[in-house]
Amino acid sequence: SPVPLSLPHVWCSQMPFPLPPRYSGPETRDRAALLAAEIGAVHTSISIDKIRAAFCQTFEEVEVHSGGVCRAQIRTHPTMKTKPSDYGEVTQNLALQNIQARSRMVMAYFMAQLMPWATDGDATTAGGSLLVLGSANVDEAQRGYYTKYDCSAADLNPIGGINKRDLKSFLEWAGEEHGIGVLRRVAAAQPSAELTGAEGAQLDEEDMGMSYAELNDLGHCRKVERCGPFSTFLKLRVRWNDGRTLTPSIRAKGAAAPRTFDEQVAQKVKDFYFYHAINRHKMTTLTPSYHAENYSPDDNRFDLRPFLQNARFERQFKAIDEAVAKAAAIVPMGGDSGGNLAPIGADTRPGSCGPQDGHPRG
Repeated sequence: SPVPLSLPHVWCSQMPFPLPPRYSGPETRDRAALLAAEIGAVHTSISIDKIRAAFCQTFEEVEVHSGGVCRAQIRTHPTMKTKPSDYGEVTQNLALQNIQARSRMVMAYFMAQLMPWATDGDATTAGGSLLVLGSANVDEAQRGYYTKYDCSAADLNPIGGINKRDLKSFLEWAGEEHGIGVLRRVAAAQPSAELTGAEGAQLDEEDMGMSYAELNDLGHCRKVERCGPFSTFLKLRVRWNDGRTLTPSIRAKGAAAPRTFDEQVAQKVKDFYFYHAINRHKMTTLTPSYHAENYSPDDNRFDLRPFLQNARFERQFKAIDEAVAKAAAIVPMGGDSGGNLAPIGADTRPGSCGPQDGHPRG
């Protein structure tokens, strides 16, 4: 018989809680404590700062056993910057963020095995261990905005098959339906990895260079409407022409930043497919998730596109640039958000693919 959804306390009575890095802010910790209290969970926490420090100390002791590199020239003290300004700082930041994330996963499995024994003692009936739950969602998976073998590595991922928009709606519904008020606070919180700074200091959408609303549309075009880059551009230049402001690109900045609406849409599409392509391999390791929607990117079950892709998309990106130039030649500045767009002769019906894409490889 079906499990009654009105019993969240039964489901969660043996659920331990997070392993915060040093950057987890008081808001996150407070919400975790309130949620544990409201659902009757065993609430524990372990700092992973010592693990991170141990990895950094070990790296300082690296030895060189081949020619061509002098040990004295090797830099062994990476530092974290809240707002990295160059590629060297970005490299250090990513390494220090990822070691926190992966340490958290290893400790989560360690706790999952020991917590029944630690909390129940000799009275435990567990011959195995608790299950580790993942927390990556569809949008993060499509963009590649997660650490391989962190929240993407678990036994089950309850939210792995839904996007951020639907997840927030579900949290709001569950908070109301089951009287778990803190879920509304969780849904309203600004998404943050909290690996370089607390909530507000590090924001997902700034890191990604695209909003979750934009990711939702981009992922829908790719997965559900089976579009490649060119078809996605044709559809979104129409769909987004409603007066909205698109988030700035993190790849095209300064003098290279797009100016017209068509250029902004084009750059957003290019950014998405570039990051999706270079991170596509990570999706082959996604934890099995509840298949809730047809936009699920669950690699081994519902999304069978190649995982090794040429991230330059030369033919498709060239077609996008030609379409932008064609539109600009017809209407000065290529149309503007909320205004009339120059027609560029493509089918933008749901499910259709532009002539430069093809299905499913576009």
